Amino acid sequence: MHMLNDYASPVVVKYGGNAMGAGGPDPVLDEAARLHKEGTPLILVHGGGPEIDRWLGLQGVQTRRVDGLRVTDEQTLEITEAVLCATINKRLVRELAARDVVAAGISGEDGGLLQAVRITGSHGEDLGYVGGRTRCDPALLRLLLSANYLPVVAPLALSSNAAHALNVNADLAAAAIAAALGARAFVQITNVQRVRRDPDDPSSGIDAMSLDQARAFAQTPACAGGMRPKIDAAIAAVEGGAHAAYICAAGPDAIARALAGDATLVT
Repeated sequence: MHMLNDYASPVVVKYGGNAMGAGGPDPVLDEAARLHKEGTPLILVHGGGPEIDRWLGLQGVQTRRVDGLRVTDEQTLEITEAVLCATINKRLVRELAARDVVAAGISGEDGGLLQAVRITGSHGEDLGYVGGRTRCDPALLRLLLSANYLPVVAPLALSSNAAHALNVNADLAAAAIAAALGARAFVQITNVQRVRRDPDDPSSGIDAMSLDQARAFAQTPACAGGMRPKIDAAIAAVEGGAHAAYICAAGPDAIARALAGDATLVT
């Protein structure tokens, strides 16, 4: 796959916590490193839900989700920030360095990259320090890309008054970045090959959806739990200026396979 070296229109990859390795073989990082070396401008936005759940459990903190979003009180925010920004982000930087790629690990708080406001659940539930309606100032990312770094972004945002961090769903954080940069592709790598009309039936995978079809699907029972933020993110990215969004499974050449059609495409 050949791509022009145009850092102004990169590929933005959201690497889901459920698809992420933990120091072992990692085909997504292998492919990201190879594409970077070939001259493809690429930004990696990572999640970390399972690892955050594990650390919360070790601290005796119960995890509760509303609309697929983690309810985040002060203690949960402190642990989430530590796990995302230190443990996971820097591990990915090290693993890319082991693949001879110079990566820059940042969070959405750095350089005012992501700004968000506190939101409530769909029925008015208090979610705590959870951010939505996320805005992106991509200046720092453009600077890093122009200097040939591979940015690795943890999904935390600044509150509107910069008084504290906000926990932002990684899919939606990546979508805001993809939209602001006019990404040529926004690729969400997760643990399913495609979005499914029936979540329990792998053969019901959807190849492509228009924005209108994606909006309609988002209101159906099939779009529940963790899939809802992914569909919302794909819609937000394309509405905001990304050329196309893809939802695909991890594995060897996942990004290339998605761009070649082995994914659910939203455009």
